[in-house]
Amino acid sequence: MQSKVKWFYPGMGVKRWLLLVGLGVILFGVGCSLAFGVEIFSALQQGLIRPVAGALGTLPSIASNILGFVGAAAGVVLIVVGIRQTIRSVAAIFLKEKVDRLADIVFEQRQLKRGPRVVAIGGGSGLSTLLRGMKEHTSNITAIVTMADDGGSSGRLRNELGIPPPGDIRNTLVALADTEPLMERLFQHRFSFGEGLKGHSFGNLFIAAMSEVTGDFEAAVKESSKVLAVRGKVLPSTLESVILKAEYVDGSQVTGESLIPMKRKKIRRVYLSPASAKALPEAIQAIREADCIILGPGSLFTSILPNLLVPDIAKAVRESQATKVYICNVMTQAGETDGFRASDHVKAILDHVGAGLIDFVVVHGGSVPQEASARYQEEGACPVDPDAEALAALGLQPVVGDVIDANDAARHDPVKLAALVMEILSRKDALAPSLDGITSGLDGRFGR
Repeated sequence: MQSKVKWFYPGMGVKRWLLLVGLGVILFGVGCSLAFGVEIFSALQQGLIRPVAGALGTLPSIASNILGFVGAAAGVVLIVVGIRQTIRSVAAIFLKEKVDRLADIVFEQRQLKRGPRVVAIGGGSGLSTLLRGMKEHTSNITAIVTMADDGGSSGRLRNELGIPPPGDIRNTLVALADTEPLMERLFQHRFSFGEGLKGHSFGNLFIAAMSEVTGDFEAAVKESSKVLAVRGKVLPSTLESVILKAEYVDGSQVTGESLIPMKRKKIRRVYLSPASAKALPEAIQAIREADCIILGPGSLFTSILPNLLVPDIAKAVRESQATKVYICNVMTQAGETDGFRASDHVKAILDHVGAGLIDFVVVHGGSVPQEASARYQEEGACPVDPDAEALAALGLQPVVGDVIDANDAARHDPVKLAALVMEILSRKDALAPSLDGITSGLDGRFGR
């Protein structure tokens, strides 16, 4: 009861509007009594409305009716204005300058909650790019992130504090954030000097601190999600301390995710230690409930496969009835996928974890501008050949489209990518890879 009374304390900014609502109720009740002879509010009718209506009822009949209509209409207006301003006064505390967009925000949130249940699996900047686009279509997003990172700030925190690497988690949280740009910049800020601080990002340190405060990395990620007002959920694929190892075609091996591409050798396989790492139960549940499961974009051997090498993750994806989409990189990656075509990317996944994880393969079908291509060639990267026919021969449905960013023509555009995924979902029944005779689809993007 005391908390209800506080609404009438000085400075709450709602008393005048609540009184306006009350006045509107009285006017509406009086108007209905005069115009229609209807008693709407029984308790209020006895004490206030009936005496007022009785006094006004001595007027000529037509005047009484007109006055009743006007009073009822005025009452409705006052009630609407009072309720609207009360809501705005309360919402302004939380939304601040966004209060004028309250109706738009409510509508957007309602629409996003009706969106498809999407699970995105990967890590690095590729996963973040996808999520920035997908969050504009649905808030039912679960990002499952690799925990094999052992380089840079994440590797240092992992070794010194014994926590899972926070870097890919941080990037994913920021990508799904629905908060002020300054907060995003803060989480991504990397210290450029300072003993012990240089090279660390604030977001990594924040998650590490939250892990110590809560005593649990999973809880730390959830609390960090609240700080950034994340649309959806971000989950580690496993909470075990996994190490990624690689075996090259020449028989040599290397331990550590960050070292794998540095050898610049052709990779035969990658594997986790321990190989039997347990998946996070919440991640498995999200996969089972998903309408769409997306793999990539991102580093094939060091971002995507480390998640699928967690046995329960691959098993859950294989058993899922969701639409399964693999998004192939625009460019090859030096030290990982040198000379790979789109079909080579897919074959690497099939060789490591078997079939049943992919229905559609999204590839960039246009050309990469010469300037961007030349810049990446200096790093040993080149455009990925979409080879749609080879993908179709694997029993998959190639989806060829323009998905590159106009500002960085060798990277995916989040808006284009998300739109294409939503298009796949809307046309999945007509474009199922099991159907024969499909030669082209919408805008010629879907083909066999």
